[in-house]
Amino acid sequence: MHIFLGVAGAGVFGLLGVVGVVSIVTGWVAPWGRTRVLRPRLWGAGCVVAAVSGGLFFFLGPYPGHYGPLPWLCWSVFFGALIFQTLAQRPGRAGPATTKKNAS
Repeated sequence: MHIFLGVAGAGVFGLLGVVGVVSIVTGWVAPWGRTRVLRPRLWGAGCVVAAVSGGLFFFLGPYPGHYGPLPWLCWSVFFGALIFQTLAQRPGRAGPATTKKNAS
């Protein structure tokens, strides 16, 4: 039974990582998030970081033992990546205001 859970987890985190890389490279966002995501590259970076840290947490396990605090550090980074994805849904800072100068 554990092998099925491992394969499903690898598939989910792998797909999340692929979607993140595609979003960084092309600016593409999944159809259900297109209306909310204003900065697709930041959203993609959040996906990639969430996939790596979530996958590490999933495969190292939350139990104390061989890996020390590493799994919980990965879990914290996973939630940091979710903050990246939340920030991608907010507009960025406005750039410097440019004024049009007249030719007179």
